Amino acid sequence: MSIHHRGVKPALTSDSEALTKAPPAPAYLSTQAKAEWKRIMPQLIRRAIICRADLAGVENYCTMIGTIRQIEKQRSLAGGLIDVKLFGVLNRAAQTARQLAAEYGLTPTSRARIGSNAADDDDDDNPLAIT
Repeated sequence: MSIHHRGVKPALTSDSEALTKAPPAPAYLSTQAKAEWKRIMPQLIRRAIICRADLAGVENYCTMIGTIRQIEKQRSLAGGLIDVKLFGVLNRAAQTARQLAAEYGLTPTSRARIGSNAADDDDDDNPLAIT
């Protein structure tokens, strides 16, 4: 009998080679993307879930967030008018950012998966616990 886990993401855990200090934002990132880098890096470092190999994915996430913010700024400056072509770019960037955010524990659901790895040490209070 086999158990299929299609669509079920594995729980995030601390990485044995996790970064202990946030690297500076890459120089080529836009101002908005650098701001996102600076906002999320402390969380990722504190949770010890990213290593050097993950930085390209984090860069991509920040780039997508920067793109979304840039398009929204342009839309705002245009009096709120929606450019159909830019809306398509915004939509794809938002989808990619959401997917990458989930990969790195930047969404409520993915953070809950991280928290689910915590040791359950309240067995002393459970009258049904087998010891």
